[in-house]
Amino acid sequence: MLRISPALRPVMPILIGASLMLTLTMGLRQSLGLFLPAITTDTAVTVTQFTLAISIQNLCWGVFQPLAGAAVPRIGYRPVMVTGAVAYAIGLALMSTAQGFWMLVLGAGVLIGLGMACASMAMAMAVTARSVPASVRSMALGCVSAAGSLGALIAAPLGQGLMQALDWRAAVIGFAVLAMLILPAAWSAGKVDRLAMPPSGPGDSADKLSARGALAMAGRDPRFLVMTGAYFVCGMQLVFLTTHLPAYLELCGADPMLGATALGVIGGFNVLGSLFFGWAGGRWSKQALLGGIYMARSLVMAWFFMQWPTPTNTVIFAALMGFLWLGVGPLVSGSVAETFGLRWQAMLQGTAFMFHQAGSFLGALGGGIAFDLLGDYDLAVAFGVGLGLTAGAIQTTVALAGRPPSAPLRPA
Repeated sequence: MLRISPALRPVMPILIGASLMLTLTMGLRQSLGLFLPAITTDTAVTVTQFTLAISIQNLCWGVFQPLAGAAVPRIGYRPVMVTGAVAYAIGLALMSTAQGFWMLVLGAGVLIGLGMACASMAMAMAVTARSVPASVRSMALGCVSAAGSLGALIAAPLGQGLMQALDWRAAVIGFAVLAMLILPAAWSAGKVDRLAMPPSGPGDSADKLSARGALAMAGRDPRFLVMTGAYFVCGMQLVFLTTHLPAYLELCGADPMLGATALGVIGGFNVLGSLFFGWAGGRWSKQALLGGIYMARSLVMAWFFMQWPTPTNTVIFAALMGFLWLGVGPLVSGSVAETFGLRWQAMLQGTAFMFHQAGSFLGALGGGIAFDLLGDYDLAVAFGVGLGLTAGAIQTTVALAGRPPSAPLRPA
């Protein structure tokens, strides 16, 4: 655990705000797949259209993320994160009124996507990295990421319970009420704007560059390029699961509550995984650990989908996937910070995350198309497992080869 030393006490409101902000944004979003069966039954929305709306959300999240990151050095973290908090709550409110595809796209797609870009993982990680000394940065990132994992433990059972007691619209309204707490959390995390930028270290090679120069430098670094490509596959796998796992379990005849239980278990074990990989990232190669996560995650998916789901193997699967889930957050964030510095971290991490979200778009939409055409998820699972093993192997190989980064560009 991260020990609260006197040096960290002044920034605890920032870290707590970032943790709560991440808890709410990630927990609510990870539970949206619970509504797929109810929405497609109650409205004219098809499975493909629902997954397209979630895919648009992921695409908007990815497209807006580097733009939000680039805005931070100019206007500060607080205005960006508060904008995201407002957009997120409005998006859920509109989703609760959806009668058809386009309102679902606007609410669950565009607005929640904007909210995630401005007030979720990348911003929370960048705020944390900026707030703490480099000596404890990896562990601090793991702790905030772990706290951000707790949201699914609340959101998934709440959403399923409200659907069973009332209906899916009441459940989404319940989510919107919870989302209103993102605003004070973002305001508290925004106190990071008052902190002075730490002095550049020897590895902070992009701190003196312009935004364009920092992007060009990252584009010439093979480690960043490989990490970004593997991150694409990461997004494809995870959003496929959050979108389609509840529907897959119902298709197999499982109790609808099992899907909510699985998402909740994933959230719980996210805590352990984030803490472990935050700790491990301070001791071993972050890039190699990322490759190991992607390969292990793919093997777990192959094991689960090769057998008939039961409550026991579903919970075991959810626990293993949860441990291997958000642990990538502190590793990617820490890798970007130690390679390129803190000034443009939110933008560069957001650029990598844009590709993650492109993979998310493919994972959510591709799974829906595969199901509509074939009546099952077999092809989608096989595709995801194969790409995950390949991406993980390449990431690990490049990390262990220890290839040096490209030469720094001159400050622009």
